[in-house]
Amino acid sequence: MGEPIASTPVLHLTGIRRSYNIGMVSEIEILHGIDLDLHHGEFLALMGPSGSGKSTLLNIIGLLDRPTAGHVFINGTDTANLADAALTRLRGHAIGFVFQEHHLISAFTALENVMMPMIVDRDSGSTAIRERAAGLLEKMGLAHVGDHMSSNMSGGEQQRVAIARALAMRANLILADEPTGNLDSQSADNVFDFMRQVNKDEGTSFLIVTHNLDLAKKCDRIINLADGALVQT
Repeated sequence: MGEPIASTPVLHLTGIRRSYNIGMVSEIEILHGIDLDLHHGEFLALMGPSGSGKSTLLNIIGLLDRPTAGHVFINGTDTANLADAALTRLRGHAIGFVFQEHHLISAFTALENVMMPMIVDRDSGSTAIRERAAGLLEKMGLAHVGDHMSSNMSGGEQQRVAIARALAMRANLILADEPTGNLDSQSADNVFDFMRQVNKDEGTSFLIVTHNLDLAKKCDRIINLADGALVQT
């Protein structure tokens, strides 16, 4: 990994707690005071057993859920002070998501799937949107499938299209939840290598949830979540 390009972390968590059924007999705290910094250009693996709170933490980092206590800073912005509309806009521009299921729109081509976040945001003209999407597919080695429907692509190709879509809004933080979990070992290695290349070429920060220790060992750093608390290795 190269030197960080900025001193402010792309992600800063301080004292993150998340409880459910607050005020009830059944109240339970899932996350117990999580502190974490993820720097620009860093490639981080998050591991932990099922039920350890990984999904809850990822939803909070992705601004899909708010913590019960603590603060989430994205590029230095304290998201606790943001109204829902501002939170949605920040999430759309600063954070990209890649899931185990690629969630491509089956009725759209690969190019159209990558264009979709930009069309929804309407931050630029249609020509610029198409050029941006085509350029991302080319970087993913997928220029030849731009006009293919997702059902006509391999699992590895579909996941690379999903990565391109996550990068469409120039997010500097990508959250990937088991992005290779449904792929065979060769396709998983290829998809991981593409993410790593994007990380190195663009300086994009990645937080990857994975159960694959071999892939995790290729990351800059591994942190483990156990019983709602982080253990750094």
